[in-house]
Amino acid sequence: MTEGHGDHDHDHDHDHDHDEHHHHHEHRPMSYEEAVESFRADKDAFFGSNPGSPVPEAERPSFTGLPYYAVDPDWRFDDVKLEPYAGDEPSNFQIPTSDGKLRPAHRAGVLRFERDGERHGLTAYTFDGGVDDGSLFVPFLDATSGTESYGAGRYMDLEPEDDGTYSLDFNLAYHPSCVYDPKYSCPLTPAENRLPMRIEAGERLSAEP
Repeated sequence: MTEGHGDHDHDHDHDHDHDEHHHHHEHRPMSYEEAVESFRADKDAFFGSNPGSPVPEAERPSFTGLPYYAVDPDWRFDDVKLEPYAGDEPSNFQIPTSDGKLRPAHRAGVLRFERDGERHGLTAYTFDGGVDDGSLFVPFLDATSGTESYGAGRYMDLEPEDDGTYSLDFNLAYHPSCVYDPKYSCPLTPAENRLPMRIEAGERLSAEP
């Protein structure tokens, strides 16, 4: 099984559901924090019982939910423009996967954001054969990778806003499916997307030994 942007597997189908849950709070608009928490609750329900869950079937009855960092609005960056890729690496390349394979990919551009007065950039990718709708796949490594989060990185799937900009929201960062079952083929994060700071947002590994 492959995982990555454009495959429309469980992660991607489900990740697009989080804008639709407003019926529980009709008396007032759902806050950003509530929207993220609602999305997380839905994902936990999906992982715990859906036949398409990446959690092995034998482990689903004991599944109690994914571990997360607390929702932090400061880790969401809006109105981010996709800048042309100007690095030294080739635009078209083969991205390695967790099962030792290579997958044709394209460096679509760079997304830049500012945190604590420092500018950072993440390269965004697309995969051959995907729908050209502006969707971007953004894997990243940070100072929590390998200890508090998966050593090969976490993922974000971005959809363009109406004005063509993107929202870079680390609260929606998620682990690849190979964290739960090695049968999945997951793209490994290129070294160019290693960030120097701790990103305490999104999915994390369990704090239990």
